[in-house]
Amino acid sequence: MGRGSSGLHVSPPVSGKSVRQRFDRLVREVAKFGAVGGAGLLVNLLVFNLVRHVTDLQVVRASVIATVVAIIFNYVGFRYFTYRDRDKSRRTKELSLFLLFSVVGLVIENGVLYAATYGFGWDSPLQSNVFKFLGIGIATLFRFWSYRTWVFRALPAPEPAPSAESFLEPPRGPAAQERRVGQRVG
Repeated sequence: MGRGSSGLHVSPPVSGKSVRQRFDRLVREVAKFGAVGGAGLLVNLLVFNLVRHVTDLQVVRASVIATVVAIIFNYVGFRYFTYRDRDKSRRTKELSLFLLFSVVGLVIENGVLYAATYGFGWDSPLQSNVFKFLGIGIATLFRFWSYRTWVFRALPAPEPAPSAESFLEPPRGPAAQERRVGQRVG
């Protein structure tokens, strides 16, 4: 599309192909996030049950230890697998934000377990695992949003190459108008 009589530039409609490509990228990202998250879930639950059965720590403390181990595992997986193509220039800021949002996720995850254990008295091994799993699920939604939005930022899209026809169009903008006026006067 071009310029109308108002002088405003009308953007071309988004093609079905670009929407499909963005959707395919999102599906791949969710699948990679899920693969790392699934492995992190196993790490989290295994460490939780191991700490719970080997030590005399309370349920929520064992869960916090397991969550911290899973956070470390997940950072490595996300940085080097899920988001390996993302901006790596701000690694300190990335790690700081990852830890911040991971701590929020830790509070969500273990808050659910805490409420079930101390609020309702549901503390059998099965109940603890069910509420640990539920807390992980709720925290995962928050983590996915926050990691992709704030931590592992996408690199800026490259500028599209100008079309061949654009070289035939007269230049636009104030500088081009000044050149045309100068050419007419001189």
